[in-house]
Amino acid sequence: MTLAPPTARFGELAIHPDISRAIDELGFMAPTPVQTRAIPVLQAGRDLFAQAQTGTGKTAAFAIPILEKVDATLKRPQALIVVPTRELALQVTREFGAIGKYRKSHEVAIYGGVPYGPQERALARGTQIVVGTPGRLLDHIEKGNLDLSGLFIVVLDEADRLLDMGFAPEVRRLLRRAPERRQTALFSATLVADVRDLAQRFSHNAVEVAIEPEKQNVDSVEQVYVEVLEQDKVRALEELLRRYETDQVLVFRHTKRGVDDLEDKLKKKKHNVAAIHGDMTQRERERALERFRGGELHVLIATNVAARGLHIEDISHVVNYDLPEDADVFTHRVGRAGRAGKTGVAVTFVGEWDFDEFDQLRAKAGVPFRRATTPAPDQHDAYAVVRLDSFRNFTPRPENVSVRRVVHHFAEAELEVRHLNMTAPTGTVYFIQRTTVARRIEPVVVPPSPAVATAQTPLSPRPRRVRAEKKVQKKRR
Repeated sequence: MTLAPPTARFGELAIHPDISRAIDELGFMAPTPVQTRAIPVLQAGRDLFAQAQTGTGKTAAFAIPILEKVDATLKRPQALIVVPTRELALQVTREFGAIGKYRKSHEVAIYGGVPYGPQERALARGTQIVVGTPGRLLDHIEKGNLDLSGLFIVVLDEADRLLDMGFAPEVRRLLRRAPERRQTALFSATLVADVRDLAQRFSHNAVEVAIEPEKQNVDSVEQVYVEVLEQDKVRALEELLRRYETDQVLVFRHTKRGVDDLEDKLKKKKHNVAAIHGDMTQRERERALERFRGGELHVLIATNVAARGLHIEDISHVVNYDLPEDADVFTHRVGRAGRAGKTGVAVTFVGEWDFDEFDQLRAKAGVPFRRATTPAPDQHDAYAVVRLDSFRNFTPRPENVSVRRVVHHFAEAELEVRHLNMTAPTGTVYFIQRTTVARRIEPVVVPPSPAVATAQTPLSPRPRRVRAEKKVQKKRR
């Protein structure tokens, strides 16, 4: 008769003593909510669909039961973890190595952008746990380097991100090549329809676990927003770095070009900064991450892709230099701070054209925001964004309001107009008001110019039309 292996306690969970010893050394005090609910399900051999974001301890939630079941004497892949990015592949692999320190199993990260040779040699040695991105995994399968026939579990980590990045066909091909009699676990930050469809199609009676999807990390992060002109954002970021106690700062921009541009500007101002985005080589990305993780870098600038897979405990501030596209992106960005029970601060810059989008974002995020100002050493360099909604009081269209009249009105209020855009949508005009404090004023009522109001009424022809009619009359004569 085979004796059951001894067990140790991790909170209320029973786990293998080797794993208990490793997580004690890692400083794990108690299981997180996703670990408490997911580990027993996977230990029991059930399929799982878990809604949990990065930073909630979800990697350990599937790593612990996998490491308990892996047979280190079998030199073949037994567990496959599919991830969307190279950074996440490396992070998950490192965590398997740390948690499985005393289990004698081996893990390998498989991802693109690097030579095949080292990965081929690692697979040939007989690694038990394979963590990889879909495209490179399929490449190794086609080359005959990776055999999935011995798998007992497949995990899709960041399943929603896998689909968002266009990996749905590759993920389905991987799942079809895996043994039918296997465990399947999906971890996703959101319960979008495509992820649900994937879970239903490739799992069997999966247990569903949801861990307060929009709140778990955001609640531990203080939310601050700053209204600032696009042209003044660099100065505002410098002010934040100079005036506040920041350990490590993660700054998000929309585009790779934007990341590079901000990195150049901050480096010229002697800031200790690096960047990470998809156009960099894998070696460059890893070097930047290691420097940031080790505390050598103060500021790391990244695109949204880096919001997934970064696991750095000492990030004190996250800066949304560009406004997040939606509430999900916002949650994943700010979730980089406030980890492991620590508090953090997320600063969102709201530019002159971002007000409507920011109001929508704030409503969907469901968290309180505190408004802050950027101290201006020279009050003449600080401007407020003013939204002018009063053109509906004029006739017949916004074009009939004189720019000179708008400027004159604000000059009377001892305010200088810096910028005026008469072409904004929905009859709204935005411009910049000189002030000592950055602030938003809405709406601003500009009294119509008597000349404008009387000269161009709904019944009066426009000047251009009058001139055209006079030309026609001359020709007829």
